[in-house]
Order: sequence, then structure tokens, then C-alpha cells
Amino acid sequence: MAKAYKKRSLGRGLSSILNDDENNILDQKKNKLFNEIEIDLIDVNPFQPRTNFNSIDLEELSSSIDKLGLIQPITIKKNDGRFTLISGERRLRAFQKLSKKSIPAYIRLANDQESLEMALVENIQRKNLDPIEIAISYSRLIDELKISHEDMSKRVGKDRTTITNYIRLLKLDPIIQSGLRDNFISMGHGRALININSFAEQITVYEKIVKKSLSVRETENLVSQIKGKKSIIKKPISKYYLGIKDHIQKNFETKVKFNFNKKTKSVSFDFQSEEKLKSFLKQLNEK
Repeated sequence: MAKAYKKRSLGRGLSSILNDDENNILDQKKNKLFNEIEIDLIDVNPFQPRTNFNSIDLEELSSSIDKLGLIQPITIKKNDGRFTLISGERRLRAFQKLSKKSIPAYIRLANDQESLEMALVENIQRKNLDPIEIAISYSRLIDELKISHEDMSKRVGKDRTTITNYIRLLKLDPIIQSGLRDNFISMGHGRALININSFAEQITVYEKIVKKSLSVRETENLVSQIKGKKSIIKKPISKYYLGIKDHIQKNFETKVKFNFNKKTKSVSFDFQSEEKLKSFLKQLNEK
């Protein structure tokens, strides 16, 4: 049954997966697709990528549930006499704050891979996730399911480039990742900072962004300047070439420049007049 379910559900939206009656355990006595489950029997989903739960939002949700009841049951699966949460951790936490003993829940027939996929896809589709939580969700899905970014885009209905951009945020220094999660900087700032390889330099620019309230465009320009300066830094000239340079400048009274790149090496010298050039060439021939 697991194989058949997997084949049908891949690529569908979360709502169609969760509403698939064939994969819910029907409570025949109450004639409904969910049960009242004791909260103490429910374990938090080990695959849950979300780590930040806003206390104010949670308080508001608890208040709403207390007044209006729970609109959408949580989703769980059986696990050795207990239950494992697949989706709905905010709702479960809200019930715990209200000191409720039980919570309405759909009981799913799902293996670990399907539990992971449902939990991560549900989180990705939420609008109030921070960029790092989304990035972690994409990264875990790709690693756990061993699929490409292209396959991931088909599965969650997002552009492949968008998925790649999110995952690249995980290359940022952890301090900057925290800044993204706490809204000190935007995802646009983060994408600009990714282009700096050094964590130390990332932090330096990050501090400037926060201190000076730099826009994304200003940050991109600053990063470009840093990378531009790096590209023109020349490698130090060896002692051999320095010796030649000193010898020529001392004996021929002219400034000498060595230019090295990956393909060619060249030497140039200055002359103030035609007479100086002729004198230099004459002395050079005599040597």
C-alpha cells in the first residue's frame, strides 16, 4: 500500500495528499476521518524543520482556538502504541498552552519518507516561514529523498532557481543566518552576501548593512567593490625579478614595471624623451 500511495501522491499539492481519504484511518463509530487523541500520547515530529515559534502568534492562535475551536485537525501517524506528529505543531502547542487533554487529529498511514515529505512540504507552503527555515526544508528534502533541484521544483510547485537561491543561503555565516531569521536583513541582502567567500568579510559587510540600514542595491554595490579590489590585487614579485628591476633602474635611470598574469609576463619602462630612449637602448646594446 505504501508503494501505491507514494506513486499517486508525488507531485501533488499538500492539500490533495492530506485529503486522500484512502490513506486516513476512518473512525467507523463516529463516522469521521479524525479522532480525539490524547496529547500526552503524541510525540513531536523528528523531521520538523521549523525551530522558531513566535510566542505572540502562538498566543493569538491559542486565543482563537479557545473561542472558536480548532478549524483544521493536526495530522499524526501511529507509532508503537503512541503517535508521531506529521503536521500541525503550532496547533498542538496552542492546545498545550490551553492545558487541553486531547486534540482532533487525522491518523495517517505513512512511512518515514512520506512523513518527512509531508512535514517539509507543509512548512515550505506556509507564508510566515523565515528564509532559513525554507532553505533547511528544501535542503533536507533534496538530501533525504535524493532528488535534484529540478525534481524538487516539480514536487512543491516552485521555480528551480528559487529553490537554489534559498539553499545557497545556508552558505552564509551562522550569525548572518540568525540575522535573516530575526529580520535584521532581507533575503536580498543574504543573496548579495553569499558572493563573499570569507565568513569574516561577510560579517564585516553584514554589520555595515545593519548599522547604516543599507538597501539591497547598496549592499550589492558594496560587495562588487570588495570583489573588484580583490581581483586587482597582484601577487608579490619574486626576489629574482626584484633584483633585475633594481639593477635596471640603478644603471639606466628609468622606472621598470613587471606585469604578470596567467598567460603572459611582460616588462615595461618609462622614458621622458626620445633622447632618453635612444640613450637607454644604446646602453642596453652595450651590455
